[in-house]
Amino acid sequence: MEKTGLKTAIIEKDIPVLGTCAGLVLLATETDYEQPLLGLIDMKVKRNGFGRQKASFENEIEIFGDKYEGVFIRAPYIEKLNNGKVLARVNNKIVAVASGKHVATAFHPELTEDTKIHEYFIKEVLKCVE
Repeated sequence: MEKTGLKTAIIEKDIPVLGTCAGLVLLATETDYEQPLLGLIDMKVKRNGFGRQKASFENEIEIFGDKYEGVFIRAPYIEKLNNGKVLARVNNKIVAVASGKHVATAFHPELTEDTKIHEYFIKEVLKCVE
């Protein structure tokens, strides 16, 4: 991200980001592993927090006051959110957040037919350009 200028472009141009799974990790300011981060959401993340590949699972969660089938593959979770709004939890662990124009999920909304996460993100992006 540093070498390619991606991080600089996102930050300087104030680009909204939807981060899913590993993208959630990249959006964090802190993680349990030494790696480059965008630092766009002030949160601490535990990588592979729900376990390795064998521990992947699907779980019904509640988000935006509605049921949603979350697909968790080697999923991280958020240990601490310092700035933003918790959107969903699984077993008391934070798995979806919004902070400003950024949205992060520990699960894979692109692997379901349900578009509510993407719709929410698009509405947030539209607020930035209105």
